[in-house]
Amino acid sequence: MKEMSANTVLDSQRQQKHYGITSPISLASPKEIDHIYTQKLIDAMKPFGVFEDEEELNHRLVVLGKLNNLVKEWISDVSESKNLPPSVVATVGGKIFTFGSYRLGVHTKGADIDALCVAPRHVERSDFFQSFFEKLKHQDGIRNLRAVEDAFVPVIKFEFDGIEIDLVFARLAIQTISDNLDLRDDSRLRSLDIRCIRSLNGCRVTDEILHLVPNKETFRLTLRAVKLWAKRRGIYSNMLGFLGGVSWAMLVARTCQLYPNAAASTLVHKFFLVFSKWEWPNPVLLKQPEESNLNLPVWDPRVNPSDRYHLMPIITPAYPQQNSTYNVSTSTRTVMVEEFKQGLAVTDEILQGKSDWSKLLEPPNFFQKYRHYIVLTASASTEENHLEWVGLVESKIRVLVGNLERNEFITLAHVNPQSFPGNKEHHKDNNYVSMWFLGIIFRRVENAESVNIDLTYDIQSFTDTVYRQANNINMLKEGMKIEATHVKKKQLHHYLPAEILQKKKK
Repeated sequence: MKEMSANTVLDSQRQQKHYGITSPISLASPKEIDHIYTQKLIDAMKPFGVFEDEEELNHRLVVLGKLNNLVKEWISDVSESKNLPPSVVATVGGKIFTFGSYRLGVHTKGADIDALCVAPRHVERSDFFQSFFEKLKHQDGIRNLRAVEDAFVPVIKFEFDGIEIDLVFARLAIQTISDNLDLRDDSRLRSLDIRCIRSLNGCRVTDEILHLVPNKETFRLTLRAVKLWAKRRGIYSNMLGFLGGVSWAMLVARTCQLYPNAAASTLVHKFFLVFSKWEWPNPVLLKQPEESNLNLPVWDPRVNPSDRYHLMPIITPAYPQQNSTYNVSTSTRTVMVEEFKQGLAVTDEILQGKSDWSKLLEPPNFFQKYRHYIVLTASASTEENHLEWVGLVESKIRVLVGNLERNEFITLAHVNPQSFPGNKEHHKDNNYVSMWFLGIIFRRVENAESVNIDLTYDIQSFTDTVYRQANNINMLKEGMKIEATHVKKKQLHHYLPAEILQKKKK
C-alpha cells in the first residue's frame, strides 16, 4: 500500500472534525476544472471592486491600531478620574474588537468597519458617549463625528483617516480587559445590561461563524461571490425584508459545512442548490443551540408563539440565539427563492461550460417585470432634512409591504431596494426628492374587468404611520412629504429616464 501523503493525512483529519448539525452531503475534493472555474469566478468579481489591495488593508490595520491606543488611553484616564489606585490604573487595559464583514474578511473597497470598544466594569456607558466622544472630537484625522445613543445598539459613528467606523460599546463585569480576552466565552455575558449584550452579540456571532466553517478561505471567497450576487440582484437589505450581511454569511457557512472540501466555484453552485430546495420555515442552524443558565431570551418557537410566524429563520450561532431574518415577509421570501432557483439554473450552465460568471452578476430587469407598480416618494426642503426623512421612510417601507400583502387582491409586493432621485418638476416647492418602486402582482379574479382595486386605504394607512412616527420623535419638519401612487408599467417613463427602464438583458 502506498504511503499517505501529508496532504491526504491533513484532509482525512479535517474530515474527521464534523461541522454542522448533520453529516456532510459530500466530502469530494476539488478537481482541476473546479480550480479553473474558481479563478474565472474571481476574475468576474474583480471589476466590481470587491477585493482590497495590500495598501488599503494595511491602512485599515494602522487606523484600528490608533483607535485601540486611544481606547486604552481613555480608559486609563477615566480610571484615574475615578480615583482607582495607580497599580490598578496601570493594568486596566481596554480593547477594540472588529466584527461584521471586516472581521469575516469579506469587506469591499471603501467599506466601513464595525467595531466594539470593550471596557472594564468601572467605565460607564455615559463615559463612552461623553468623555470618549470628546476625546475623538479633538483627535487629528477624525471627521463626521456623531453619536446615536438611542439606537437599538447605541453607536458612535465617525471617519478616521478616511475609514468610516461604527463603534459600539460594552463594559464587562471584570476589572481588567486583557489583550487576549476571548468574547466567545458565554460567562462574559453574566450580569451585563441588555445594551452591552447586544453590543457584544455582533462580535460573538461573527467569531462563532468563523469557528464553524471547515475552511475559512473558501468560505470567504464564496461569501464574497454570494454577497455581490445578492446586491446585483437587488435582494441585499435586512431593513427592507431581504437578507443582510450576517444572514448571507450564515447561509454560505451552512453550505460550506455540507460540502467541507469543495472549491468556491462548486460552493456557489451548491449554495443555490441547497437554498432553492430548502423547506422553509425549517430553520437554518450552524450548530445545536446550547442551553445556558443566563436566562436570556432566545429564538425558540416551542416557547415563544411569535417565533412560529417567522418565514425564513436563520439562527445566529452564539448565545443568546436570535433569528437574523425576522423582517422577511411572504413577498421578499418569494422573490429570494425565485432568485435562488434562477441562480441554480445559471450556475448549472456555467459549470457545464455553456455560460460564464458574468451572467450570474447581471442585474434583473425590475421595471419590465411587472404590469403594476407603486411609486413611493419622500421629499424635503433641505438636504439635511431630506437625509433624515429618507432614513425614516426607508425603515418603514416594510409596513407598506405588509399592508399590501394583507390585501386579498394582491399576491406579491416586491420592493426594489434601490432608491432614485425624484423628478423636480413634480415637486415645485421641495428640491430634495427620493423615489422607491414596488412591483405589484394582483390576484387573478374571475371577470376581473368589473373589479376596480383600490389601494388608497393601504397607502393611506402607511403614510399615516410614517407621519405619526416622525411626529413622535420630533423629526417632522416643514416641507417633509411622503406620497405613494399606483401606476401602470407604461406610465413609468414619467418618473424614470429611458436608460433605466430599458435595461434589456444583454
